[in-house]
Amino acid sequence: MLRITVYTTLVVILVVGAASAQTDKQGLPGYSNAARTDAEKQNDRDTDRAYQSTVKGVSVPEKKKPDPWGDVRPAPPAAAKNKQ
Repeated sequence: MLRITVYTTLVVILVVGAASAQTDKQGLPGYSNAARTDAEKQNDRDTDRAYQSTVKGVSVPEKKKPDPWGDVRPAPPAAAKNKQ
């Protein structure tokens, strides 16, 4: 009986610990601070706009996929003219 009580207590402690880890706490991801000032919100908007304009200005060149069998494969046949 003592063994069952100890095991049950351990399971309850583990479940409570996992559940408390999912709460919002300050300084952790997912924390929402409702007491932000208008200046902080404006600063966030300005930062986001600057980031978006920087990202739009960067061009990403297209990369061609390498063909490891390119030297082994025969060249494609030349296009034949349609004879009708």
